[in-house]
Amino acid sequence: MLRSTLSALALAAVALPGLAAAEPLKVGVLLTLSGPPAVLGEHARDGALLALKKLGGTLGGMEAEFLVTDAEGKPDIAAQKARRLVESDGAEFVIGPIFSNVMAAIAGPVTEAGAFLLSPNSGPSVLAGEGCNTDIFVVSYQNDQPDQVMGEYANGAGYGNVVLIAPNYQAGMDHLGGFKRTYEGTVTSELLTQLGQLDYSAELAQIAAFQPDAVYAFLPGGMGVNFVKQYAQAGLSGIPMMSSFTTDETTLPAMQDAALGMYSSGSWAPDLDVPGNAEFVAEFIAEYGRVPASYAAYAYDTVMLIDAAVAAAGTEDRDALREALKTVDFPTVRGKFSFGANQFPVQDFYLTEVVQREDGAYATSAKELVVADYVDAYAGACTAD
Repeated sequence: MLRSTLSALALAAVALPGLAAAEPLKVGVLLTLSGPPAVLGEHARDGALLALKKLGGTLGGMEAEFLVTDAEGKPDIAAQKARRLVESDGAEFVIGPIFSNVMAAIAGPVTEAGAFLLSPNSGPSVLAGEGCNTDIFVVSYQNDQPDQVMGEYANGAGYGNVVLIAPNYQAGMDHLGGFKRTYEGTVTSELLTQLGQLDYSAELAQIAAFQPDAVYAFLPGGMGVNFVKQYAQAGLSGIPMMSSFTTDETTLPAMQDAALGMYSSGSWAPDLDVPGNAEFVAEFIAEYGRVPASYAAYAYDTVMLIDAAVAAAGTEDRDALREALKTVDFPTVRGKFSFGANQFPVQDFYLTEVVQREDGAYATSAKELVVADYVDAYAGACTAD
């Protein structure tokens, strides 16, 4: 039976009784698990733990121990904890983080200490191009990609002018930059907020004054919940709102009808019709009582990748393990998946819409394939080998 113990700073140790008493393969799981954005990290944590449970508590046939640690959303604290996970606790892999400012802080401590860093969410541009690192694998997406898809959608929808809004940090800049890369209309204003901001009265007043054709938002977690609710309360529902990681399975239980019909894009959705995805969603709901978000799906895939790589190459030869991580086939809930030259995914992207499921839950639904085998805009600048 899977055994796990979670605490604010601490561990989820998973083992199978009866296995040989060898040193387990240790994996750090460094995610934001406190504060307003905690739900994002909780989905990622639960997706990772579900994958390990499905694998019988082993990775590549080796007993595995997950060290679940709260990054607290604070880069300096996360860097200290990342170094401790590798240098003191012996983690050979670190899965994380959620936020790109934390990613920038932990990349050095993890890889310089000799572990592989696998991101189930954050995909900052600074690590996709000239700053790429052969010991970092981003299993989710490059930050700009979902937004570039939405820029194309806005063009087709005839939105001649838009207002953009995002928190003022690396991922916010990446997401807005991605939208602008493909959007052909006029950006009336870019509204930059504080990370974790929950009151948007000033920004909503500016949107009301601008009266744009549409609004494009990147406001994940509690930020998105408050923004969408306040958007409706301000009487702005007549202005279409597009987003990335604002209306998803982490926020929709709180938004409910206020978000119905809103569009976003992504490389995964709960109803994506690929082998294994329906089973993953059903198992996640049975285990945790909620529809998984992409954070859970990407973390689940991350664990499956580690399992396949360790099975193929073991852990003794670091170069062989790195090559296996880069090239091994593994079961993914996204269907097609491969790594590009910068070890960011090459994958399909879909237009998604907020719907209410037959079971009453609110979720995103994949409506149409927008682009296949999408390579991010920075891959060509990566020269690491």
